[in-house]
Amino acid sequence: MKQILLITDGCSNVGESPVLAAAHARQEGITVNVVGVVDYGTIGELGSREIADIAKAGGGLSRIASTSQLAQTIQMMTRKTVVQTIQQAVNKEVKKILGEGSLEELPPQQRSQVVTVVDELTETSPLRIALLIDASASMKPKLGAVEDAIRDLALSLEAREGRSELAVFHFPGHSSSEDAVLDMDWTRNVSEVRSLFSRLKMRGATPTGPAIFKVLEHYRYDKLDEPRDYLVNGDDEAREGMIGGYVV
Repeated sequence: MKQILLITDGCSNVGESPVLAAAHARQEGITVNVVGVVDYGTIGELGSREIADIAKAGGGLSRIASTSQLAQTIQMMTRKTVVQTIQQAVNKEVKKILGEGSLEELPPQQRSQVVTVVDELTETSPLRIALLIDASASMKPKLGAVEDAIRDLALSLEAREGRSELAVFHFPGHSSSEDAVLDMDWTRNVSEVRSLFSRLKMRGATPTGPAIFKVLEHYRYDKLDEPRDYLVNGDDEAREGMIGGYVV
């Protein structure tokens, strides 16, 4: 499973629409979650609307969180998106077996078995999360909370049974022509995250759309050995056999 987790505090103001970019991500099987982080006051109506629209287009979740709630919010969203992705795949297989029926129509014992499968796959399915951090000037007071939240997320991913990998990008880049920067490539090593934030340079514009496209490009052309998630990328026969064994 693949996710982009965008952490921002306001509206994009440079380049392509972030909503369009998120829609492209969804078409490529990548879920986009968005956290709007506030310190004092509010994120603003326009910013709140954009955050919700990006997540909706990307098939993900959106939340507005204070700096004190940030770590808990990010972990909740990550897990909930994994569960939703697995449930969608399971429901698809159940429909193949039951026609127009639903999971609720299964006998209690078989329904319980399916729920158990979902719980197991939530912890064991391969997961990749690309963190995309808004490093515009207005985020500077919130950077400490973002750093703590990402370290907590890395620790929680490390505790999963399945293979979990994290990559980190920030935007804007070091120059006006650089939409986003890859700060850390795919890793399962939590210690690498700890040294990341001292290298971030906060600056003006907010090219959220181009930054999402940059992350998409990294996903698209990444040729590293990536575990296959049979629920998302596997063939229909393999998936039907796996899920079907529990419900038939």
